[in-house]
Amino acid sequence: MATPAKVSKPEGKNNHDNADEQADKEQQEAIEQIDEVQNEIDRLNEQASEEILKVEQKYNKLRQPYYSKRSDLIAKIPNFWVTAFVNHPQISALLNEEDEEALQFLTKVEVQEFEDIKSGYKINFYFDSNQYFENDVISKEFHLNETGEPSSKSTPIKWKSGKDLTKKSSTPSKGGRKRNMEEQESFFCWFTDHGDAGADELGEVIKDDIWPNPLQYYL
Repeated sequence: MATPAKVSKPEGKNNHDNADEQADKEQQEAIEQIDEVQNEIDRLNEQASEEILKVEQKYNKLRQPYYSKRSDLIAKIPNFWVTAFVNHPQISALLNEEDEEALQFLTKVEVQEFEDIKSGYKINFYFDSNQYFENDVISKEFHLNETGEPSSKSTPIKWKSGKDLTKKSSTPSKGGRKRNMEEQESFFCWFTDHGDAGADELGEVIKDDIWPNPLQYYL
């Protein structure tokens, strides 16, 4: 009687399993290597942020004498700041007629970035004597604490009797600019609005758009 032929095992399946295991191993090794490389990239990005901050601090100090000189020259031009505000599309939309009248007494705007820059900034508004309020300077500050949580605070406005613009709703100013003709809040309400300091568009517009070159909006 003939010896039965040996049945060969299906090597194809084993080879396929081995190939899958090898592919999984290679993928896992690649992921670990990518993670290591990413950590190096993150370390360099952090280092770059520190270096950029130092450069910003350096040039922020170097710009200060020029800002002071510019402010002295602007003071020679009547109604410079109110004109710049009225000519700016975003700020113009926030001004009513009484706001514009009050802002005619605005003689100087100043943006002060805190020393480490990342922690916030302060905007100072300087006024001549006027019939609306007692303040010579009204300021609003924006802060970021160590956890990155934003907050803001401002100078209390000492309104003269019957002149508190934040308690009035005025008709938007005329002059051809498209305005919502419904009654609107005063521009000065911004000083007491601390509801969402991290998304204060007006503060960002003044700091990043108007303050670097107010002349472009005056003209």
